[in-house]
Amino acid sequence: MEKADYDTLNKSLERKDSLDILKWAYSEFGDEIVYSCSFGVEGMVLIDLISKVNKEAKIIFLDTDFHFKETYELIDKVKARYPTLKINLIKPNLTPEEQAEQYGEKLWKVNPDQCCQLRKMIPLENQLSQHRAWISGLRREQSPTRANTEFVNKDNRFKSIKICPLIHWTEEEIWMYVKLHQLPYNDLHDRNYPSIGCEYCTKPVKEGEDPRSGRWADSGKTECGLHQQP
Repeated sequence: MEKADYDTLNKSLERKDSLDILKWAYSEFGDEIVYSCSFGVEGMVLIDLISKVNKEAKIIFLDTDFHFKETYELIDKVKARYPTLKINLIKPNLTPEEQAEQYGEKLWKVNPDQCCQLRKMIPLENQLSQHRAWISGLRREQSPTRANTEFVNKDNRFKSIKICPLIHWTEEEIWMYVKLHQLPYNDLHDRNYPSIGCEYCTKPVKEGEDPRSGRWADSGKTECGLHQQP
């Protein structure tokens, strides 16, 4: 599709709610759509909404081998609560030991972009090459780089179509939904981690700071690259 096609499509969907967007997405793409989930709090909302639309939806998690133990514990809870969802943990081609041997120790500190490329970008590219579209939990409120996200987006980086059903949700609304439906969530959220990535690259955030300031702190990096367009 060309840009004008995306504009027209988003115009037709602009008054739809998140469930409507998901229903449209699964009707349009069927088995050729996958949800790439980081298991943050937005992910808990999306998983619950997706389960209402497609109980056998495909969900992937980019398992970098460097995540917090709390993240892995949460994934086990989600699998138990939604046993019919097809949740797969996707590993990089290199083990941490192989990466250290080839690129040096603590690559995430020396060259975080390359670390993300090896452990997240390449694995996701391999997965998305098998699908026509993917779902993301991006919200416009999260950061300036996400402020113009639409429901349906042309993804030049992965040569795919990116569906973002939660673009209009506020953080307050996300947490209201989680509490109302008693959804499991990462315990780190209660310990000043609003945005959670790999253990080595994520720090707690002080009150009043940008919610994503704990990601790649002191490096000048704000995104892993999954949502940045070339």
